[in-house]
Amino acid sequence: MTTMEEIKAQARYAIKYKLRLIDDEFMRKVFEGHDECVELVLKIVLNKPDLKVISSQVEYNITNLQGREIRLDIRAVFDGKIVNIEIQRADSGAGIKRARRNSSYMDADQEDIGQYGENLAETYVIFITEKDKFKHALPMYHIERCIMETGQTADDGAHIIYVNGEYRGDDAVGRLMHDFFCTQAKDMHYPVLAERVRQFKESDKGVSDMSKIWDELLEKSKELGLYEGERQGRIEGERQGRIEGINNINALNNMLIKAGRLDDLTRATTDPDYQKKLMAELLPSA
Repeated sequence: MTTMEEIKAQARYAIKYKLRLIDDEFMRKVFEGHDECVELVLKIVLNKPDLKVISSQVEYNITNLQGREIRLDIRAVFDGKIVNIEIQRADSGAGIKRARRNSSYMDADQEDIGQYGENLAETYVIFITEKDKFKHALPMYHIERCIMETGQTADDGAHIIYVNGEYRGDDAVGRLMHDFFCTQAKDMHYPVLAERVRQFKESDKGVSDMSKIWDELLEKSKELGLYEGERQGRIEGERQGRIEGINNINALNNMLIKAGRLDDLTRATTDPDYQKKLMAELLPSA
């Protein structure tokens, strides 16, 4: 039976050799407190070479008037404009209505918008997705409001952009997506991203910082009984079905760790239905 120490060792291996910027937990650590990384992404995606980020914040919380809260992966400001960048691997979390929701929360988060909203800031919601969301093999997809009868754009200042993570063209977007899927800094095109990735994968402090995130998830899993097999498996007379169930969950978590699927591990610790879905996908015989 796999022990917690063995799982933590596998987690440290995954940090060094598996995690990529497309894995949202890793991306947030790399971009945290580092405006230059955010600035590079925005320069490329928005095609604004002279863009200068005024401020950026990772895991930015917004509460609407009904008291409901959402957390943005990244919120950034440049030239009076507000941007939300989301990293999304699962197709289910990259829906257009989620982008619309994020956009509406960003509007509600603004002050002094004027009596009729005339002072609302221009906003961008940018989803970087692991798969080609719209399956047209394009580098990006821009969603704008338009007048249906004329096809003319109705520019209300709200923009939604999907970046195709599968795109590998010989251009800035293709090179950026290549870097988002690299596991090693030495293979990356953009020095500002490579240096930050190197800090978290190759320095003792960086690996330690990332390991703390893994440890928190693993401890949470233990609290929820997901690693109860370490203790319960040794108790005389434990029901075989429970042992098998615990072993299957351990096996699933090990597979997610080895694959560097940190976001899936995070969700599986709190969402039993999603855990069952992953079990069916990765352990069909369980």
